[in-house]
Amino acid sequence: MLYFRAFGLVALLSFLAIYCDVRQQGTPVYRAIQDVPQMPVAIVFGAGVGTIVLADRVNTAVALYKSGKVRKILMTGDNGHADYDEPRSMRVQAVASGIPVQDIVCDYAGFRTYDSLYRARNIFDVRDAILVTQDFHLPRAIYIAKHLGLSVIGVDASMHPYGIEKYWYEFRELIASQSAWFDVLTQRKPKFLGKKEPLFAKGELSQLFEVVR
Repeated sequence: MLYFRAFGLVALLSFLAIYCDVRQQGTPVYRAIQDVPQMPVAIVFGAGVGTIVLADRVNTAVALYKSGKVRKILMTGDNGHADYDEPRSMRVQAVASGIPVQDIVCDYAGFRTYDSLYRARNIFDVRDAILVTQDFHLPRAIYIAKHLGLSVIGVDASMHPYGIEKYWYEFRELIASQSAWFDVLTQRKPKFLGKKEPLFAKGELSQLFEVVR
């Protein structure tokens, strides 16, 4: 009995240590658009189609684009079924808000945060980015991105309090942090990869930001 108690205590402490490590490394996070440094692209993570959580992420990305903080927006999410398409829903909302369709790229195989960021690096040639999602999700997303070699900052898309649902999201991060830690440890590959589709043509980034300077 003592052995099982000791094992349970060690397991619990390891669980909490991983969670705290992920949270601690998940910085920096910005909340005011005007304070955000300029980056080439905003990566917007999918969520339930039609939810206020997803709408807030897209609206935050729209604000970043219109403020000149990013040049392109990468919408990444779940399109695992013919009748469910997070990236398309995100693109429709962004275009309706005035974002040129040519500056929006959709990743339809972003089934998990790790997959989205791995594919951003390996398929879309992203190296520097602003991650757009809510504060409960940002530390894990930033943690994964950093361990994949990306240079990132986070922008909190929490435009609403989300009520009691936020407690569920925060609880889910306890579990998801364990998965994120294991993913970066093993550097596993996503279920789907494919050919490269760079967001910017060779030399385009330097030209874009030379104009800004």
